[in-house]
Amino acid sequence: MEAHPKLPVSSSSPEEPTLEQTAKLKDAAEQGDAEAQFSLGLSYDIGNGVAEDHKEAVRWYTKAAEQGHADAQYRLGFSYHYGYGGVIKDKVQAYAWYNIAAANGDEHAKRMKAWVVMTKEQIAEAEKLSTEMIKANPKLMGD
Repeated sequence: MEAHPKLPVSSSSPEEPTLEQTAKLKDAAEQGDAEAQFSLGLSYDIGNGVAEDHKEAVRWYTKAAEQGHADAQYRLGFSYHYGYGGVIKDKVQAYAWYNIAAANGDEHAKRMKAWVVMTKEQIAEAEKLSTEMIKANPKLMGD
């Protein structure tokens, strides 16, 4: 079984949040705040204020990504690229999410598209998929 790389996070070490701060973050995320959803996903990813849980991180990244949060979209691409956080490794899905994140200005996603080893046919499929995803949910393109 291939080892999965650790999803890159900020190089700075965030201070452990208080229980009250974590509760407020969860409440905001549950109310649909995309930035809070992304932050909660990151918290689960690194175990900051909550138990480390990569599947839960991907769940919150997905919620934020569906609202056009480019960092969350990049992290979903990463998750599909490496089969991280309980998702099945899928290069086409990875490229599609990287493509959407890149269109929303995420520089990491722009670079990572080059790291997904795919055939021309797979790239065309991924580009078609990202177009279909945006058509089905225009919020993917952010504000």
